[in-house]
Amino acid sequence: MEPFIILAQAAETAAETPQAEGAIDSIWEQITSLGLIEALTFISFGVVCLFYGWRVFKILVTISFALIGLFVGLYLNRTLIGGNAVWLGIICMVLFAVFSVPFLRWGVSILGAAAGGILAGGVWYAFKLPEQYIWAGALVGIIAGGMISFIIFKIAVMLFTSFGGSVLVVVGVLAIMFDYMATTIDVKQLIYTQKWFLPLALLVPMAVGIFCQNKFIKSSKDWSV
Repeated sequence: MEPFIILAQAAETAAETPQAEGAIDSIWEQITSLGLIEALTFISFGVVCLFYGWRVFKILVTISFALIGLFVGLYLNRTLIGGNAVWLGIICMVLFAVFSVPFLRWGVSILGAAAGGILAGGVWYAFKLPEQYIWAGALVGIIAGGMISFIIFKIAVMLFTSFGGSVLVVVGVLAIMFDYMATTIDVKQLIYTQKWFLPLALLVPMAVGIFCQNKFIKSSKDWSV
């Protein structure tokens, strides 16, 4: 799923840069590269994930792992083989997608743990804690998210689908704001100078999505995992 590709690219940039600004730079590049149609597509698909991710979580898991496999394959191809060939990326994409089907619960739990780690890292960044130790906050989130996901599968589904939907919606909205409201709102300044802004912007729609999905799941008698 696109959110995890955005965040995977951000993670790679952050690995090369000792501070969290590396990840912010990558996310900002994604925001500024979107056109109006792409931004509206992000928002539309994100809203579906936010409120109805529990209905389509199986296909979302497959898509997510296929895209992650593509990213991993391209990274390995670039570092081990060199060149711009995409064949290793395609092979990894197919393998990740195929193996995500029989290991669906593990896949959901992994995605839930990843979402928890990213959120915990975002909270660490928002509270202006030492950025060189942001990995510690992310590790706590991964452990907590993973444990919750393995114990209560329903929470894992709501966590990763709401998080993914929130990323898409926020990126799409910020792209539109950057293109059409630049004269009234300095989006770049909000993201770079107000460290609380981006984590809060992700947490609010995510919390709404989790709340609504929980309501929908309780009222749906035919939903099962």
